[in-house]
Amino acid sequence: MAPQPDTEAVSARKVAVVGGGLAGLTLALRLRRGGHDVTLLEAAPQLGGLASAWRLGPVVWDRHYHVTLLSDSFTRGILRDLDLESEMNWVETKTGFYDGRRLVSLSNALDYLRLPALRLLEKLRLAATILYASRIQNWQSLETIPVETWLTRLSGAGTFRKLWQPLLRAKLGDGYHETSAAFIWATIQRLYAARRTGLKKEMFGYVPGGYARILERFGERLRAEGVHLALGARVKSIRALADATGESRLEVSHEGGGVEVFDRVVLTTTPRVAAAVCEGLTPDERTRLEGVAYQGILCASLLLKRPLADYYLSYLTDPELPFTAVVEMSAFVDRAQFGGHSLVYLPKYTTPDDPLFGESDETVRAQFEAALCRIYPHFDPADVLAFRVSRVREVFPLPVIGYSQRLPAMTTSIPGLHVVSSAHIVNGTLNVNDTVALAERAARSLLASDLREAQS
Repeated sequence: MAPQPDTEAVSARKVAVVGGGLAGLTLALRLRRGGHDVTLLEAAPQLGGLASAWRLGPVVWDRHYHVTLLSDSFTRGILRDLDLESEMNWVETKTGFYDGRRLVSLSNALDYLRLPALRLLEKLRLAATILYASRIQNWQSLETIPVETWLTRLSGAGTFRKLWQPLLRAKLGDGYHETSAAFIWATIQRLYAARRTGLKKEMFGYVPGGYARILERFGERLRAEGVHLALGARVKSIRALADATGESRLEVSHEGGGVEVFDRVVLTTTPRVAAAVCEGLTPDERTRLEGVAYQGILCASLLLKRPLADYYLSYLTDPELPFTAVVEMSAFVDRAQFGGHSLVYLPKYTTPDDPLFGESDETVRAQFEAALCRIYPHFDPADVLAFRVSRVREVFPLPVIGYSQRLPAMTTSIPGLHVVSSAHIVNGTLNVNDTVALAERAARSLLASDLREAQS
């Protein structure tokens, strides 16, 4: 657990944490252990946010795909707090690559050399690019360089056109034109983290039972430590008011609980939601919050009678496919976790206004199954035991040029009001580890601020 300020010197405050995803849960735990009276307000009927679980036929598993790396120290720290880290299963996985004609392995250096889409010189430049990016420390300098310019200069126009561009478009859509080189740097840095600590290879881990079990344990731990969990409590408004002593406090109106007053409120929602519910923000604060552009995701979960392949992740560079990757969780997680079946995710990253969000599950299923038949000739739609679609219009912020300079501050002009969202992950990618790391950093800052006020 991260070291905390001396809680005996900090006077307890009534604190609301808005949002029950991993960031909100981590903040609630740390602020409670820091001596505060904490209430967590979550709009959904269950905890987890993007990490929440759901039922797919007879199986309960994660609504979106997640994986823990050996180098994910912040995720492992939380799991240690929950007495779950020792139960993790660690697996070496394989990666696939589909260029529109065939699916091949891309799991090691030899596979890269065999990659049919690139010529030998292009492969060598690709390897050099990845190695060079893994050794860069000053990510801020990359924020001023378009990712297309940077990758083309290092890897060459051919490698960019055949490999990097399709992969960037799959994740960022046309937004890749506005994206900085810091995005690809952060991706490579995470994958190379284990090698920098001396490990020969990166292993992927999971907790048996998935995030359903993690979130259940997290909720139990928070309740046991005195955090009040209010589910189905969508926040409608937050405004400053002065109490009888003249001290500034925050009035929070939410569904299911009326109005409550807190000394401090920490929102872990997206910036757009924060801008909508917070009254009294300055024009600059509101502009910055509303100006963060997000990518959304439409992610289909399929439970299959038999596996598609033995690759955990398959990259797709065919722009005609309706999804942007194939994630076969059962190539990584023991199939016994899924009743002996195979679990596959088919994500489609896209803009929040994409008409695809309005398509029915039946339409999405027909398109996605037809595409699977192209990639896997042995795939039979009759093998699909369950099919379910998750739609989230705002998942991660586009890391545009100069992104860190455009961000809203986490501490607002309204006394006691803070915004800690995925938009504040400026030198990483959106994953559980970076989310928890952000929450840990914010909690330390808030508790240190309390200590300074108590000593002044």
